[in-house]
Amino acid sequence: MNLQIFRKLYEEGLISGSAFEKVKTAEEHRHFSVHWELKALLYLGVLLLSGGLGILIYKNIDTIGHQAILAFMALICAGCFYYCYRKKAPFSHVRVASPDAFFDYLLLLACLTFISFIAYLQYQYTIFGDHLKLASFVPMIVLFFCAYYFDHLGVLSMAITNLAAWMGIVVTPTRILKQNDFHSGDLIYTALLLGLILVAAGEISRWKNIKQHFRFTYINFGAHVLFIAAIAGMFHFRSLYLLWFLLLLGVAAYFYRLSNRERSFYFLLILTLYSYIGIVYVASDLLFVQFRASDMGPLYLALGFYICSAIAMIRFLIHHNKKFKADDRL
Repeated sequence: MNLQIFRKLYEEGLISGSAFEKVKTAEEHRHFSVHWELKALLYLGVLLLSGGLGILIYKNIDTIGHQAILAFMALICAGCFYYCYRKKAPFSHVRVASPDAFFDYLLLLACLTFISFIAYLQYQYTIFGDHLKLASFVPMIVLFFCAYYFDHLGVLSMAITNLAAWMGIVVTPTRILKQNDFHSGDLIYTALLLGLILVAAGEISRWKNIKQHFRFTYINFGAHVLFIAAIAGMFHFRSLYLLWFLLLLGVAAYFYRLSNRERSFYFLLILTLYSYIGIVYVASDLLFVQFRASDMGPLYLALGFYICSAIAMIRFLIHHNKKFKADDRL
């Protein structure tokens, strides 16, 4: 029996008000929200639209014409930015809610189209000449401005990615280890500088109370870049790997304090995994390289160390996870 039948029974006095309220509450609890599912579909739609336009342009480049393509991309970009400008709430240093359901997605589409527009101009007409860095610098400035002006975390992530590209580093999760030449000492130093800049930007956001909700995005990117750069330094600078290991431990100590202060198991997890890689590397070097033993002793010691250290790492994570949950209940 549905809620309308119980309502009619209640109006006719056949059931009590308390019974009707119980049925109404149970009926309401049967409904569930599809908010995040719809958001995921909208984001997917924006990405598919952006990718589909790229494929369409690529396959019909000879028949459409470069000017028509650029005009079409500029029209989409300008239209989306105009809509977002008209709908946006006044700027504030704190989080600003989106004015409607389509605002975030149109802004994302506008930024993606703008990046494609600049890249197409550079590829076809080389508007920046041989200064290829400008091709990523200009979108970076626009994206950072849009991220703060329209208060959008997705655009901020795109801006950080462009900042890294401008500095010569790939920071997307699927490419950070594949497309970066960590055999280059200059790239490792650049990655350290980028990581420090991102972590500092996150802390400044909290300190100055300017878009504090951007802090996690900054520090998340900065943490991975710093840890990977420190580990790459251990592998690249073989004669100084202990100094890079100390740097790795220093970065881990900073994020350990951060994870305890904010009860963040995520940061605790990544610092533990990266630190474990560094510890295993140092232990392996001491056992197999420094000692240079000819018997099976170092191998047995290494196997025992790997097993015991893995168990210790798991127990460390479990202990702190329980601790964070217990603190949350207090």
